[in-house]
Parts: sequence; C-alpha cells; structure tokens
Amino acid sequence: MKILFITSSRIGDAVLSTGLLDKMVRDHPESKVTIACGPLVVSLFEGCPQVQKIIPLKKEKHNAHWLKLWKQVAGTRWDMVVDLRDSAVSRLIFARKRHIFGKHIDKALHKVEQNAAVMGLSAAPPAPCLWFTGAQAEKAESLIPRGTGKVLGVGPTANWIGKTWPVERFIEIVRFMTEEGGPMEGAHVAVFGAPGEEADAYRLFETIPEERRLDLIAKGSPGEAAAALSRCDFYIGNDSGLMHCAAAAGVPTIGLFGASYPHIYRPWGTHVDYVRTPESFDELTDFEGYDPKTLDRSLMTSLSVDTVKTKITDMLKTRAAAA
Repeated sequence: MKILFITSSRIGDAVLSTGLLDKMVRDHPESKVTIACGPLVVSLFEGCPQVQKIIPLKKEKHNAHWLKLWKQVAGTRWDMVVDLRDSAVSRLIFARKRHIFGKHIDKALHKVEQNAAVMGLSAAPPAPCLWFTGAQAEKAESLIPRGTGKVLGVGPTANWIGKTWPVERFIEIVRFMTEEGGPMEGAHVAVFGAPGEEADAYRLFETIPEERRLDLIAKGSPGEAAAALSRCDFYIGNDSGLMHCAAAAGVPTIGLFGASYPHIYRPWGTHVDYVRTPESFDELTDFEGYDPKTLDRSLMTSLSVDTVKTKITDMLKTRAAAA
C-alpha cells in the first residue's frame, strides 16, 4: 500500500500531524509512506516506521514548490493521499482515497482535532507521537547521558518575541523548582533554544549552577532536540515547536501562552497543561501601532511568576494523586 502524506513546514504543526501518520502506519503495517514536508522538519519523520521517502518541500515564488512536488509524485499510483496543506497536487495525481484539509474543517478546533477531522477521526483524535533514529538517540545520549538523574527541560525562547515570557521570570521558575524544598530539588536543568534564539537562552543558562546545567541550545536538528527532550522529567516553555515535541515525547509539559491561541495550539495530552495571560491574543495586540513584524517586546508580562508556580504545583499534585 502506497501512502502520500503532505504535512507542514513548521515544527509545531508538523508534530501535531504525527498522530495521524502514526494511525495510518499502525492500521496499514504493510504500507510504504512518502512524506512531503518543509526542510526544517524532515528529521522529525526520519524515524517513522514504513517511511520510504521524505521529500523536502522548500517554499518558492509563484508556488513553484508544488509543481516540483507534482513532478515527483505524479508517476505513482497512490492507494491513499492525506494532504494537510490543501494543495492542488493531491487533486491532480492518481489516488484511490483522498483525505484533504479544506474549508469543511472547523478552524476553531485544536490542530490535532482539525487533522483528525480530515480522515473522519474526530471522535478519537490520534495523539501526536515521535520516532527517533539510532543516530538521534545517540545524539540525545551525548547531550543528556543516562544516569544524569532528574532533568528539568526549559524552553525560554520562541520564534516571535511577542509570545516569549520574560527570561527573568524563567530564572525565578527554575530556582523555585530546583532549590532546596522545590518540586524538583537538585535537578539538572536542560536549557533548549532554536538557532537564532541563543542570546536569551544563554541568559537563563548562565544563572544555573555549572554542575547542574545542560546546554541544549541550538544543538542539532529538531529530531535530535526532540530525542533529547524525551529524556527530561518535566518541561516548561513558551508556545513553540519545542513545547509540542516535549508533549509528543510523553514528557509532563506546561506551555506558557499569551499572544497565541491555546484553544488551537495548547500542548496535547492528559500529561500536559498550559497557563496563559489574563488577556487573550486579540486583547494583547489591540493597541495603536501594533505590527508583528516590528514588535520589539514581550506581550506576556501580565503572566505572573506566582500564577505559573501555582499551575506547576497543581499539576504535580494532580499527577501524584493519580499515580
């Protein structure tokens, strides 16, 4: 059975689509899967069983990337095409079954639920998951060796300044969690950050005692970062691809939200939670002169440290009671 899966170019959206892919490969263990996705997220799919080919889809002017994709897949008789990008490609190739993200999908739903609706799985949306190659697992071992002990993962950055909680507040949270009497007393702290986000990530990193800090800042591909995240015992960070990787890896995760939409992009699962600013995204950006391209400050300053501490404490108590 030949399956073509067309998915996102962004890390978070790509991770949130993995549940659908996992469902397909489990339901069709004999299948051979081709994935078309953005170059940045290729490594997130390399470990998926039954993946025969991954086509990096770099966006080009005049939608030339779709023409290039069509040329690569048009000669195959596909048994199933799942297209989360609503592209013309999926309509212009042979396919016995087509599942295409379109106008019939309720965009107010969580992204996992939107993806599930593409294949009529709304009643039981398949949860995101991750697969790691041997090389990715080895990289994770070099960054967070077995025997390290408890590890708190922290993601103090994001790809847009508006949705980054001030680094000074992350510093307070790390101290609260790892100090004497804290919920993760004495834990190592793994600081994560994507390339281009190093400055703020290192501001946090430098405040952690040298013997307990782990440098995961811009270390390797998204797949390697995700493999390292899977070794953490708890993760807290801004709304970002790293947050979704942590949640998909099964790590207890708290996401911090303000200038983004948690009803669509909160971390997914029963082992995760989120906390947000008192104001909605729309309220935070409702001021004269707002322009996301020129914004030079955080929009999340109204989210207090005490609010985040309370969320962490409540989540850990709930998990302990359920254990």
